[in-house]
Amino acid sequence: MNAPEAFHTLGIETSCDETSVAILRGETEVLVNLVYSQAEVHARYGGVVPEVASRNHLGKLPYLVRQALTEAELEPRDLSLVGATYGPGLVGPLLVGLSHGKGLAYGLSIPFLGVNHLEGHLFADRLTETPSEPPFMALVVSGGHTSLIEVAALGQYRTVGTTVDDAAGEALDKIGKMIGIGYPAGAEIDRLAREGDPTAVRFPRPMASSAGFDFSFAGLKTSVLYYLKKNPHERPRDIAASVLASVVEILTKKSIEATRRYRHDRLVVVGGVAANTHLRESLRAHGAKRGISVAFPPISLCTDNAAMIAAVAAFRHLKLGELHPFSLTPDPSLAL
Repeated sequence: MNAPEAFHTLGIETSCDETSVAILRGETEVLVNLVYSQAEVHARYGGVVPEVASRNHLGKLPYLVRQALTEAELEPRDLSLVGATYGPGLVGPLLVGLSHGKGLAYGLSIPFLGVNHLEGHLFADRLTETPSEPPFMALVVSGGHTSLIEVAALGQYRTVGTTVDDAAGEALDKIGKMIGIGYPAGAEIDRLAREGDPTAVRFPRPMASSAGFDFSFAGLKTSVLYYLKKNPHERPRDIAASVLASVVEILTKKSIEATRRYRHDRLVVVGGVAANTHLRESLRAHGAKRGISVAFPPISLCTDNAAMIAAVAAFRHLKLGELHPFSLTPDPSLAL
């Protein structure tokens, strides 16, 4: 099924602490992509509080839907499909977005599709000016996920490695808290590391030399904790630089080797940590040495957003003929 010119998909993303609504024309033309971050709300707690996130989604979502329609110069009757994240993520926030999406689709008598958040990140690349053509290797790296996924074709995936404990972004947030950086810590650690010495402390590289492609970052977090107890006056910039040196080395080594081992010449890097400038520089440099091109979405599409969710929904409905019943429930542990 080809997308008619007037086919509009409304996407909703509420898997964690970003409330996002987007509208796509066809499969890839982003008309509007609104993201409301709750970072300031959760900063006082040092991390995301699911109940607080759910209430914020509940209050903000209806307004974002109206704003998205206004900015796209559309009426509700112009929508053709609604897609909403149904997993993985926090069950409360997922329930808010999923329920709102189903309600919209039911009220407008249009199809509804639940979307896998991880597939959404993969589709962020499809919304760029030069989307990657499968097959390729993908690194999904964020606050909740660190996985290497072989993309044989759109809709056909194989996970070749994943974290056995903390995700890379989660570890950075927790380490950030140890050195006095508020939540979320990723962007500030990236900035602070530019001023620090990455060789100041040789933190461990957990599982960097293991035979497979799984990741582990809990040990790194623990190592930083004990180091700071013994060295409480260490400069935060040096800790940030040394921690990033470890994280970037692990992600780079595993990702480039997996891409080579599975005989691909392209690596696509998506998720919130894909915005990290140290990681971008390292992967591009090491990829170039191995004849592997490395692609990143723009920063606006790295973090959680509804445009990528709408893109998955449009593809799966228009190309694969999929839709979901209104009885679909959230799946916090949904796998790709």
